[in-house]
Amino acid sequence: MTLTAKQQELCDTNETDFSDLSALFLNCTLKRSPELSHTRGLIDISAAIMEANGVSTEVVRPIDLDIATGVWPDMAEHGWDNDDWPALFDKVMAAEILVLGSAIWLGEKTSICTQVIERLYGNSSQLNDAGQYAYYGRVGGCLITGNEDGAKHAAMNILYSLQHLGYTIPPQADAAWLGEAGPGPSYLDEGSGGPANDFTNRNTTFMTWNLLHAARMLKDAGGVPVHGNQRSSWDAGCRFDFPNPEYR
Repeated sequence: MTLTAKQQELCDTNETDFSDLSALFLNCTLKRSPELSHTRGLIDISAAIMEANGVSTEVVRPIDLDIATGVWPDMAEHGWDNDDWPALFDKVMAAEILVLGSAIWLGEKTSICTQVIERLYGNSSQLNDAGQYAYYGRVGGCLITGNEDGAKHAAMNILYSLQHLGYTIPPQADAAWLGEAGPGPSYLDEGSGGPANDFTNRNTTFMTWNLLHAARMLKDAGGVPVHGNQRSSWDAGCRFDFPNPEYR
C-alpha cells in the first residue's frame, strides 16, 4: 500500500517508538479469501501507517474461519463440532490495538461483524492480572466501507460495543468511505475515487495515529489504573469509595 505524501511525512517525522506494539485488524467482510475485499483496501492504509512505525500488524478475515455462533468462550464445549474462535481470541489478546472493519448492508454492519462482537462478549467476563475485565488496557477502532448510508451508524454500534467490553476508544477512532448510493462503484473499483478521497484519507490517518498514541500511553502506564474498577475486588466485598456494607 502506497501512502500519500502527507501520510508518509507524518511517519517520517514521528519521534515516538511504537515498535513494541501490535495491531490486529479483523476484516468482517462477507467475502472469503482471496476474493477482493473493498474493506481490506481501507484497512491496508491504516496497517501501512502502523507498519511504517514499526508496529506488528495482522489482518484476518473471520469468514475464512470456522467460528461458531454463541456467547461462550469455546462453543465446541457447547454442542458445536468445531470452533476456531479460541485461537482467534488468542490473537485478540496478544494485540494492544484491535480494529474491526466492516462493509454496510441494509444500513448495518455485516453479520460477521456482529458475530465477532458476540464472541468478544463471550470472553469479556475473564479478568486480567490486575483483576479487571480482560480487554482493559487495549484500544479499539473501526473502518467502514459501502455505497449506501450507514457508516456512522455502524461505527457507533461497533465502538459502543468495544468500549462496553473494556476497550479504550480514543478520539476519532473511526473512518469510512461511502460511494454513491445504489449499485455504484465500491471503494477499490476503478473510477470510484475512494483511495484518493482526502476526507477518508484524513480520517483514516487520524484514527490510526490516535490508536497508536492511546496504546502507547496505556502500555507505558501499565494499563488502566485499578482503583474502582476491579471485578475481583468487588466480588470480594470491596466497594472502593463507598462504605463496606459489612461494617455499617
